[in-house]
Amino acid sequence: MEGETQSKVAALLGINRITVTRLLSEARRRGEATIQIKGELASLVSLQRDLETRFGLERAIVAPLSDAKADPTPVIAAAAGVHISSLMRAGLTIGVGWGRTLHESLPHIEGRNLRDVRVVSLLGGIMEARRFNPSEFAWRFAELFEADGYLVPAPALVDSAEARDVLLQQSGLDHVFKMAQSGEIAVFGAGGISETSTTYQQGHLSEKERKSLTKAGAVGDVLYNFIDADGRRVEHPINNRVISISLDKLAHVPKRILVSGGSNKITVIRAALNALAPTTLVTDEITARTLVDSAP
Repeated sequence: MEGETQSKVAALLGINRITVTRLLSEARRRGEATIQIKGELASLVSLQRDLETRFGLERAIVAPLSDAKADPTPVIAAAAGVHISSLMRAGLTIGVGWGRTLHESLPHIEGRNLRDVRVVSLLGGIMEARRFNPSEFAWRFAELFEADGYLVPAPALVDSAEARDVLLQQSGLDHVFKMAQSGEIAVFGAGGISETSTTYQQGHLSEKERKSLTKAGAVGDVLYNFIDADGRRVEHPINNRVISISLDKLAHVPKRILVSGGSNKITVIRAALNALAPTTLVTDEITARTLVDSAP
């Protein structure tokens, strides 16, 4: 904050400069120290306009990423956090999804006390305590604004379609999703279906289920709604066992913000754009360029 060099900081603390560099890198990784570039980069602005034109977006937000092999999650999370902060106001109802990118956006969201804000989880929770849990993300998001949090007290994936119907109709869970549908904003990601996807790595899908979904034509999911390359909900038993807002209800939310990126998600991002026509896409430079180059 004082603008000192790393060498000066090392001298003041009585440590070597390499240690200062390592500590700063760790602080950035944890979200304790951030770098914000306020001036728009001309090449990114042009890319954003291309995305908006090709996919009918109201707004595209593209985070810089110089290396195609780098993990885009940190830069997308930072951009998403800043954008979400700018939208928050008193009296707002906002629905939130889950995933690694949204989880890492939390340190970049500027929390403040706002009156009459409702934060609604868009899907059920994960039974085992995991780092990326929908309920935990919604609760932490609500705490940032001292808002009322509305969680879904049920698993995201139940044992049968009958159990899902009972929970939605008789336990009042559908009321939470109707609240989200009547809100002003929904923030969500798009998940792939490969072995590297969060849903698979966190153990929410078995290998047998993943292969079965792939065989049915699924390229990934939006809030556990598994979709094909054209954005259509695939005919598969798992889609009938999901405790999540439906894509039809999600499409009624005025501001739909899709936060996603990475080479392994190109197909599912394109599918999500078809399925929901998001008003805003937050992604990274490499993903954005790939989407534009492959679009009609």
